[in-house]
Amino acid sequence: MTAAPPDVLRCAYAELVVTDLAASRAFYVDVLGLVVTHEDAQTLYLRAFEEYLHHSLILRTGPAPALAVLAYRVRNATDLDLAQAYYRELGCPVERRPAGATRGIGDAVRVIDPLGFPVEFFHDAEHVERFTQRYDLHGAGALSRLDHFNLDTPDVAAARTYYQGLGFRVSEDIQDADGTLYAAWMFRKPTVHDVALTGGDGPRLHHIAFASHERHQILHICDHLGALRQPATIERGPGRHGVSNAFYLYLRDPDGHRIEIYTHDYYTGDPDNPVITWDVHNPQRRDWWGNPVVPSWYTDASAVLGLSGSVTPVVTRAQPQETDITIGADGFSCTPGNTEFKLGEQV
Repeated sequence: MTAAPPDVLRCAYAELVVTDLAASRAFYVDVLGLVVTHEDAQTLYLRAFEEYLHHSLILRTGPAPALAVLAYRVRNATDLDLAQAYYRELGCPVERRPAGATRGIGDAVRVIDPLGFPVEFFHDAEHVERFTQRYDLHGAGALSRLDHFNLDTPDVAAARTYYQGLGFRVSEDIQDADGTLYAAWMFRKPTVHDVALTGGDGPRLHHIAFASHERHQILHICDHLGALRQPATIERGPGRHGVSNAFYLYLRDPDGHRIEIYTHDYYTGDPDNPVITWDVHNPQRRDWWGNPVVPSWYTDASAVLGLSGSVTPVVTRAQPQETDITIGADGFSCTPGNTEFKLGEQV
């Protein structure tokens, strides 16, 4: 490579295609409590309480559920020229988008990255009111900000190398004794991740995650869904991750898109922040308490769209998957052989 990569600050927003905007609004606004920045008959622009950019989630109506774009904010407007040159040198489809092509977003570069995902880079964005201290509007489950994306990709090692080329660093990963890489957590902001790479058929979107400040906010969302007689919306959790140490809850929206609510990971900003490697046979890697991981969490994910709006074909992962380790219809993380782990042992 001769072209320099853009200087990525953090994950910034996602756009999802949904089939029923009213049903999606009831989930994202009435249950999760996201703030509406703008809405019309076809589109809903949402943000969490601490966010001051125009949106961190766009919901757009369409014929079938899909991921339309993942967006990263870059440090300066000049990084857009770098992004354009960088991806053209990689041979990726590149589209320069004028300010306003997406409401609230300035000049941008949208690409299909080497992993097959639609990705946008932008710097300028419309500022809106930050609701950090609007406690009169906060619900008991108030979400603070967008935290990360999680992507299904057939070759995690290649995906890790690609993101390292963009300046991302690894915080944690999952491997086996042969060095097969099953997943990697990568960051630009000083948390555990802006993007997680999970080995599976892809490109597909596994989930997007919003952060909350307290565990009780996650529990309130569970109570809220129970009161609405919608317990099936809860796919997995609440629980404590081994990887990241975060408290989590996975939900499925009305179209099946997976949303994680996430809190209490740790600081990674020092230059010598150590990488934590977990053995794929360790039952605490996905849930610190050793609880089951439901099969749908490994198998289900959202389709992704190309720049033209067509669905991107999915490539099957050739390497072993975590589903080869997790056996049994109940989804328990049982392992072949007699591997044993002491409490808290990671490698």
